[in-house]
Parts: sequence; C-alpha cells; structure tokens
Amino acid sequence: MALKINKPGLSTSVQDLGRPGYFHLGIPLGGAMDRFAMRAANMLVGNLEDAAGLEAVFMGPEIEFSEDCVVAVTGADMPMMLDGDPVEGWTSFFAKAGQTLSFGFLKAGARIYIAISGGIATKADLGSRSTYPIGALGGVEGRPIAEGDVIPTGKGDLSTAGRSVSKALRRAPGNPAELRVLPGLYWNRLTDAAGEGFFEDTWTVAPEADRMGYRFKGGRPLEFVHREQPFGAGSDPSNIVDGCYSYGSIQVPGGTEPIVLHRDAVSGGGYFTLGAIISADMDLIGQLQPNTPVRFVKVDMAEALSARSERRETLEKIRRELS
Repeated sequence: MALKINKPGLSTSVQDLGRPGYFHLGIPLGGAMDRFAMRAANMLVGNLEDAAGLEAVFMGPEIEFSEDCVVAVTGADMPMMLDGDPVEGWTSFFAKAGQTLSFGFLKAGARIYIAISGGIATKADLGSRSTYPIGALGGVEGRPIAEGDVIPTGKGDLSTAGRSVSKALRRAPGNPAELRVLPGLYWNRLTDAAGEGFFEDTWTVAPEADRMGYRFKGGRPLEFVHREQPFGAGSDPSNIVDGCYSYGSIQVPGGTEPIVLHRDAVSGGGYFTLGAIISADMDLIGQLQPNTPVRFVKVDMAEALSARSERRETLEKIRRELS
C-alpha cells in the first residue's frame, strides 16, 4: 500500500517517536513535536504507538490512498474532508482506495498528526523513520515530503474505524499557555530580580519557531550577576564555556529572548541555560502559533515528576478507552 501526495501542505514530514541514543554524537532525538498527539493517532488506527505517521504544520497535505485503510488525524484543530465530505479529528475513519483526504484552514494549534493503519514504511535510519533534514536522515530521502511523492505504508487492521478519543483526554495549550520550568545548573547566573521577572512577565511566541527551537519575546531583558570572563567563554554575560544542552533547555542569548530547544536542536553550545521546560509540557510547545501569549511557571522536581505521571495516566486512559 502507498500514499500519493497530491499536495504537500507546509513542512509536512514523516515522524515517529524519534531516535534516542545518539545525542552524544550531535544527532538529536527528533520525532514528533507533539508526541502525545502522535501516540493518540496511532492508537486510534490500531498501530503501535511508535509507528511513523505524518506531521504537518499550519497547512495540511492532500493525500490519495491506493488501498483501503483506516486513518486518524490528531493535534491541531484543522477541518478535513474525505472526497469533500467532512470527517472528525481525533476519530478513526475508513478510507477507500482512490479516495482523497484534504484539509481546510487551521483553526487552533499548529501541528496535525496523520496516522495510517499499518504505519508509514519508509526506510529507517538509526532505528527511526523520523525526518531530520539537517542530517538527511529518515523521511523521504532525508527531506520533508513533496508533491508527487509516493509513500509506502504497512498492512494494518481495518476494523479500528469509528473509534474516538474523548474531548476530556485531548491536550491543548491554554491562553495564555503555561509552560512549567525546572530551574537548572546556570540559574545562579541571574540576579534575583531577573529570575523573578522571567516568571512574572508574559511572553509571546516569536516568528522564529520551528523544530529546532521556539523563540519568545516581550519580557524584560535578563540581568546577570557580575563575573570575570572565564577562559574559553565569550565576552557576553550569557556566554559560558561550551556545555551540554538537555532536551527542553532554555537558552537566552544576550539575556533578551529565551529559546526553548526542541526536537531537532543541537546538543551543546556556548550560551547559558536557565533551566528546562518539563517533559510533560514539551508537547504543548509544538501546538503554539506565533504571537501566542505564554507564561513560564516555576516548579520543583517533585512537581515535574508528578506532571509526568499525570501525562502517563492520561495516555493510559486513552489506551483503556480504545481497547
């Protein structure tokens, strides 16, 4: 079976849950920006949760199916039609051979996830089909999909059509979105007033927001504790001797605009990081549009672990709901 891409949409790519284990070599985890939505889409069509699907940003693709299959679309609120007839998001539906799936204008969120029964069956690189264009890994020849591509898929269960994830279990950012932050190794580089201001201010998502990182603007510039320039570090107070970046790290070049490092980000560099977005909230960032207001909320390790447990429990509720 295969999918024919009549229109590619915007930045549409093959993604799964990523390729862990290579960060020390400079190869990021990658994978779906909204892992929760990707998992849910796969569950709806009866795939393993780490199966590959399509991730599209702001504008959906037009897909023609070569064989009968079951399809589910989760994530952002983007109207869709099967041969012109509306179909619901977060709900699996049957698509016949020759039918075409298309999308309308985005209403809320930023990214949709399209799962096909049997999953995308493109070649895996380093154990993952996720597209990483900088390294030419995964996807279709290491790139996002293009018009005319024919994407292979596996054989799946056709009995899973008609299943739905209840609205109470669907995750979406609020307005303003709240992103919980665990302060980190270099927090002491900030003055007390700057640290308080970072959490007091309302920031907005800047236009420079992609799979490598999300930039935020609008808050007060950060002030740094005076120091002597370390050997090997740059002269700007935000510079450090090169260090490792964790997934979700928040770097602030020049102390002006925070950047949250996301799925395809580099693994290290010479800017200090004030902390990291907790893992439970990283999916929400993938659904933020430019100019969305955001508040950063300070939490401790116990709160971060509790949030991770709550997210796992929500996924388990979906599994039980669809079983």
